[in-house]
Amino acid sequence: MKKNLLLALIHCLAGGIGAFAQSNESVTSTVVNNILLGNYTPSTYQASTVIIDPNTISAGLMQNISTDSLTADLYALNSFQNRNTFSDTTSTTTGIGATRRWVYNKFLQYSKATGNRLQVGYLKFTYNPTSYPCTESPSIQTHYDVLAVLPGSQTTDKSIIIVEGHMDSRDANICDATGSAPGIGDNATGTAMVMELARVMSQYTFKNTIVFAVNTGEEQGLLGAHALAEYLSSQKVLIKAVNNNDVSGGVFCGHTASGPGCPYYGNIDSIDLRIYSLGDVNSLDKQWARYIKLEYKEQLSGIVTVPTDLQIMELDDRVGRGGDHQAFTDIGYTAVRFTQANEDGDANSDSTGYTDRQHSLRDSLGRINSEGVIDSIYVNPDYLTRNTLVNGNSLAMVALGPDTITLKPSVMTANRVIVQLTPAGAPAYRVAVRSATNDWDSVYTITGVSVDTIEVPYPTNTTFYISAAAVDASGTESQFSSEYTLSTDLVILDLQPDTTKPTPPPPTYYGIQLLPNRPNPFDESTLITINSGTDIFSDRACLLITSIDGSVISRIQVSLQKGVNQVVYNHGYGMAGIYICSLLIDGLPVQSTKMVFAPR
Repeated sequence: MKKNLLLALIHCLAGGIGAFAQSNESVTSTVVNNILLGNYTPSTYQASTVIIDPNTISAGLMQNISTDSLTADLYALNSFQNRNTFSDTTSTTTGIGATRRWVYNKFLQYSKATGNRLQVGYLKFTYNPTSYPCTESPSIQTHYDVLAVLPGSQTTDKSIIIVEGHMDSRDANICDATGSAPGIGDNATGTAMVMELARVMSQYTFKNTIVFAVNTGEEQGLLGAHALAEYLSSQKVLIKAVNNNDVSGGVFCGHTASGPGCPYYGNIDSIDLRIYSLGDVNSLDKQWARYIKLEYKEQLSGIVTVPTDLQIMELDDRVGRGGDHQAFTDIGYTAVRFTQANEDGDANSDSTGYTDRQHSLRDSLGRINSEGVIDSIYVNPDYLTRNTLVNGNSLAMVALGPDTITLKPSVMTANRVIVQLTPAGAPAYRVAVRSATNDWDSVYTITGVSVDTIEVPYPTNTTFYISAAAVDASGTESQFSSEYTLSTDLVILDLQPDTTKPTPPPPTYYGIQLLPNRPNPFDESTLITINSGTDIFSDRACLLITSIDGSVISRIQVSLQKGVNQVVYNHGYGMAGIYICSLLIDGLPVQSTKMVFAPR
């Protein structure tokens, strides 16, 4: 549900090439397929002791997610030497075939340790090789994602939750299927994370089914993720949320890094973790990112030894980059991407003078000493462990919690808004209010509600956004509803219209507001938001970008709809100075804001 989102910025697929056409998707295990469709007997897969207390589960995840286990998986993934999508499939020790079989067998081991509750299978798919960018068309026509599925405790709500990471790797040459391509940062870290979560979370029973997906073909255009998303969509499977983990264990800042980048070469950041998500207002993807941060803050921040600072990013990925989560958002599913704050490279490994690790053979496990033994590794296992915990906690809470509710503000009075909730009758509710930033300003908890309306405060003299969640008897909240937009200026206009004007009122009378762009200052791209209380100007509005001396830089037509309208403005790298963004209606300026370009 991406409302009124105008994208001037085109998302590039990983590696900068077009996606293949996937076809003939199928799940190799009938049992796994039936669980995905919600056709199974829940009691068959129930743990001997079912824990539903959210605090107990959060503490259990923190205790059981193991740095040693993650490190061992990184070493094992390093041993396959080259995990290129089109590398060897027959060898037992090297290539993508050996990798996927190893992942599959590890999932089976975890299942055996938990009473065979975790069900394992492949998603098999074929692709169209005619668009392959290499000189020789590959002879391999069939590819496999590896799936481990933890069945939910009920089938009334058949929605599933997915955590994913891609196992394929590449060096500077995307076509090199035989050279050294260890791909430790990108993306043995994400693969190890998904595997560790399967190992630990399969000890528990959750209300909703959780899918642990290790995908292939990300570097060639999100092949495996597209196959999985399209298969689930074709089967009408509902998905609550998708967590994609890609480049999630490094702490070192390289000479280059994709925007927003990192501070300077050699900087170390083992605290910040970035969450990228599509859209802004009314975006369920951003709402999911906010939920992840809230659950970490309330369930874990007070008990962890080293905190993680979650950054909710403006765009859905780094500038000019992409990842497997986009295969899901492209077709309307809710998905986010987790990525480390500091990256060692911007993936332009075929450019002259590139010395960073990402997308090169230097993306290796670590330094090798004179005896041929790795004596220090480049990723940070403790940081990867903390990021794994953030992921697992969000998955656990949403898989435990009640169904999402809907919210509708009904009456606004002095500094209060009355909110109607559907369905009513939950033990408690949480209402989130947000104004200028990507994060919630306040989250209120309301208990003892005997009717379907509650009253909460709101900020004055601003546009703000409100959403709500239901809380069950165990204290676990649902996902939050999509945001509802309210403007204190618009309410005053609606309640006190000036009917004495002999001429039609100006556009601002209809609650039209051009908000400051975000981020600002910025390089390359920024998000421009316009609020409107009407759609009567839908074909009469545009944005005019000018320099400080009045020279026209760009003119963007805007189909101005009632509610929130958003434009991603892509200006390109390397510009500097102050520019003016003006909203024009019928060719006349309504409002203007300053935009600052600051090259990184």
